[in-house]
Amino acid sequence: MTMPDIRDRVEQDRGLLKKIQLVIPGYAGYRRREDIRAADNLLRIQLANQLRAVRGDLEEIRDGMAMEGKVQGLQTIGNAIFTIEGLEAKVRHAEGGYSGLSATIQIKETELDRLYEYDYAMLESLDQAAALVSGVREAGDGKAFDGAVRSVMKSLARFEAAWKSRMSAVTGIQVR
Repeated sequence: MTMPDIRDRVEQDRGLLKKIQLVIPGYAGYRRREDIRAADNLLRIQLANQLRAVRGDLEEIRDGMAMEGKVQGLQTIGNAIFTIEGLEAKVRHAEGGYSGLSATIQIKETELDRLYEYDYAMLESLDQAAALVSGVREAGDGKAFDGAVRSVMKSLARFEAAWKSRMSAVTGIQVR
């Protein structure tokens, strides 16, 4: 059994009003771009939620360490949590893809396809970071703990690099 193409599903889910709007001359392209914008927004929300989940797992580990009186590693994990909070805020509150007729930043449909390559890289690095959290939880000593946190942070650095590339492509400027 093959999975249905997501684009077919979007077409089916448009509803009668959207289908009619697609027939109106000049409105069809705008409607499609708004659908792309909605998809872009949903993806950014998903990315931010995944960052929040990784942060939540690390906060749970940190809280357990604090309750057990383990001071070694608290600063390391605290720094990681702080970094993730910043990334999450950037992603959650970033400018979306194509945003209508008079937006500051407008993205053409073909450019959005390129952006999805960055999105895939971000999703992949977040999946890896989430998988590496178990290593933080299971670390036996301070050295292993620090190494496990560094591994999570390397995945998040790859996420951030893809995010900056994406934003640079969106805005045409360097993002810091």
